[in-house]
Amino acid sequence: MLLEICANSIQSAINAQKAGAQRIELCENLAQGGTTPSFGLISEARKHLTIKINVLIRPRPGDFLYSDLEFEIIKKDIEKCKELGVDGVVCGILLSNGDIDIVRIKELVELAKPMSFTFHRAFDFANDPFKALEDVISTGADRILTSGQQPTAIQGVHLIWDFVKIANGRIIIMPGSGINEENIEYFIETGAKEFHMSAATQVESKMTFRKLGMSLGNPEEDYKINESNIDKIKSVLAILNTTNSL
Repeated sequence: MLLEICANSIQSAINAQKAGAQRIELCENLAQGGTTPSFGLISEARKHLTIKINVLIRPRPGDFLYSDLEFEIIKKDIEKCKELGVDGVVCGILLSNGDIDIVRIKELVELAKPMSFTFHRAFDFANDPFKALEDVISTGADRILTSGQQPTAIQGVHLIWDFVKIANGRIIIMPGSGINEENIEYFIETGAKEFHMSAATQVESKMTFRKLGMSLGNPEEDYKINESNIDKIKSVLAILNTTNSL
């Protein structure tokens, strides 16, 4: 079984590797659902990590309906990821009616090769989950990251059961969103073999000077940093490793 950590910074990425995770999904702006990380971050992560790195390709927050210009940005970001030596990309595109944009995703899957391609949680916004499953499979994508079309994976666990069964090995179904040591066993029972979590914890800033009356929007968050937590990752891995040995 494999644990992927959603890493929003170089420190989160390093923590994921130290804890024993096998892969990261590198991104930025997790509070907005994640966006494409900077090339500097990707390059430094590749330099310091030996585990696999998948990179989120999402040019902006919001919906998953992209203009022609945004699609060009997506393609250029994928090409740059290939140059930087990452292992996979994570992307998703919908049509205005909520269907999977099969044509564009097929193009991106081909462009990404030999990197792997994960269709991300745009899948959870599709109009028909079972049609969407077959549509993503038809694109040649390697896996789907899903919370079972619910805000958290534990809320959508019954649909995740269905996805794993229907996919029947044709594509990897990777549960994600709110997975932790307290609920990971529910997802193991679905038959899934890969799992996605952020293991995020707020870390207090080391700034000693703090400008009174100045804020970037939320004073309570200005001096807090979200980082993937080594102990949380180890706790989940211990359960996965125990299951593997049975």
